[in-house]
Amino acid sequence: MLAKVLSYGLSGIDGFLVSVETDIQNGLSKLDLVGLADTAVKESKDRVRSAIKNSGYSYPVDAVTINLAPADKKKEGPLYDLPIAVSVLSAQGVIDFEKIKNVIFLGELSLDGSVKKVNGILPILISARSNGYKNFIIPEENAKEASFIDGINVAAASTLKQIVEYFGNPQNSTLKKVKISNYSQIQQEELQNIIDMKNVKGQISAKRALEIAAAGGHNILMIGPPSSGKTLLAKCFPGILPDMTFEEALEVTKIHSIAGTLDSTKGIITNRPFRTPHHTATKIALAGGGKDSKPGEISLAHNGVLFLDELPEYGREFIETLRQPLEDGEITVARATQTITYPSSFILIASMNPCPCGNYGSKTQKCRCTESQIHKYLAKLSGPIMDRIDLHIEVDSVSYDDLNSKEEGESSKDIKQRVNNARGIQLKRFESTKPYCNAKMNVVQTKKFCKMTDDAKALLKNAFESMNLSARAHDRILKVARTIADLDGEEIITVGHIAEAIQYRTLDGKYFV
Repeated sequence: MLAKVLSYGLSGIDGFLVSVETDIQNGLSKLDLVGLADTAVKESKDRVRSAIKNSGYSYPVDAVTINLAPADKKKEGPLYDLPIAVSVLSAQGVIDFEKIKNVIFLGELSLDGSVKKVNGILPILISARSNGYKNFIIPEENAKEASFIDGINVAAASTLKQIVEYFGNPQNSTLKKVKISNYSQIQQEELQNIIDMKNVKGQISAKRALEIAAAGGHNILMIGPPSSGKTLLAKCFPGILPDMTFEEALEVTKIHSIAGTLDSTKGIITNRPFRTPHHTATKIALAGGGKDSKPGEISLAHNGVLFLDELPEYGREFIETLRQPLEDGEITVARATQTITYPSSFILIASMNPCPCGNYGSKTQKCRCTESQIHKYLAKLSGPIMDRIDLHIEVDSVSYDDLNSKEEGESSKDIKQRVNNARGIQLKRFESTKPYCNAKMNVVQTKKFCKMTDDAKALLKNAFESMNLSARAHDRILKVARTIADLDGEEIITVGHIAEAIQYRTLDGKYFV
């Protein structure tokens, strides 16, 4: 007897329909699984056999052939366990095929028949919904994740037996229907591990630069001696970022669901990611890839922050990997079997010492490095990478008086209010095109929305020629000036806005000539 059950697979963050076909014929007892399955899928036949038997049902003793179509797409992971088991039971007549032909099944099976959670439920449901599928049965542990997708009917199962009983007698079934959660009600700022900006002593100019970076989504590089507060400032940064919209939260959650880093008790990520990989991390850990082409740190920081502490300590190849995502907001992972593009739009915060000993350019400490050592250290950062960082700021050592001052600085809450106001202006400005912030403007948008006074144009022209700026640096100065104007509530960019934006490029000449 032949039975067909629907399931779904993942290719990057996009899903594709998988048809699980089971054919039972008279013959020697065997099971053949075909359809370009990876090791985890091939092992499912043993899990399925035990799960069916331990759930109280018989397993066929005839020749069983299971096909996962389409045969030219690779199937990965244990999420096909449940649809395979349902297909086998349907082929035996235990489950009526007519009742399940429009239902998509997803889940891993334990040997005792319990249904375990799988990765990637959220992107699968979104993809399937867009293709017209509305009925799903998923693991109970994935229920919270599925509760943020409206317009579909989702049932959460804890055992295989529950599913069989549901299609036999729905009225007496213990299968749980997933209710829709309200994102606006559950969203909350979990800032217990984030230091308030008011506790940072001194560093007024650095705080100002971070406010601009948060308001416009700009990348920032902090240069200064050890113990000057660079890492502390970076850790305060998430506290002044605007709250994520529901659309942004879904984008972030999809990536973390695929990577397996999503907290199943919450089901959605409401706060912007803050990723800080160690400098010993591999290129694959940063960019993504491996045998499963999973997202890396660059993608896990999407719509959030990627913090690279002591930037020159990272390998040159590691740093150059940042080029594409910093420019395009996405990264393409190309492997022999597949090519996948992940969204990777993040704010880069990088910190570094100006030399190996850390004191080059310091006002209070003497540098012990030779000129060649300094040059070799700074040469680890290429011109193209520096061009893609909008704000370059110097963070010097904190004075004794500032360190022991009892006066608190401005709180993160107050700074965040100004950031939210500026972001609100940007969201209204880009309503028809939907970039979330000024830093993501393309060339056409930059020309359209960065209107300047004549004095501002003259100043920018003079800086472009005297500082030998690139075209990319010119555009990034304009975008930063646009953000500064938004913070001031100004529609037209003035000479003061341009002057401040240019100020954040002057360290190119001091350190990187």
